[in-house]
Amino acid sequence: MKPIAEFNFVTTWRITAPLPQVCDTISKSTDWPKWWCNVEKVAELEAGDTRGIGRRLRFTWKSRLLYRLTFDVCVTHIEPFKLLQGQACGDLEGTGRWHFAYASPETIVRYEWSVRSTRRWINLLSPIARPIFKWNHDQVMRQGAEGLAWYLNAPSKGMSD
Repeated sequence: MKPIAEFNFVTTWRITAPLPQVCDTISKSTDWPKWWCNVEKVAELEAGDTRGIGRRLRFTWKSRLLYRLTFDVCVTHIEPFKLLQGQACGDLEGTGRWHFAYASPETIVRYEWSVRSTRRWINLLSPIARPIFKWNHDQVMRQGAEGLAWYLNAPSKGMSD
């Protein structure tokens, strides 16, 4: 039986910036490498419809542990200023959801990442290295929160799990 590593991460960012500005910046994922140091490259593969549904992007991420992951994300659901959801396939397969809310003066961003690895070495190491993979994910997300705050010139209240 082939081992499969499944991960379910939830991250919350608190950014002191207007909701539309935060949503717009996160929605423009091809610009992520400008402010998120772990995002090596984002390429748009398909534009999707006029709302962005069906938009397909290829992401290459570099981790804090010096490995890279590449996967495509197809946008499957958009609720303006509330939700952005996509389906991933490639080195990771599963669903990512960005939830947005405003609690003056902060925008609260909650990210849910439910994926399984298709990389054999991750699947083999996962039973013993799961805490290290979680630490890595948390560090990547922390750097994302810091980068977004810097990019928007907005104070960040940090990140919580």
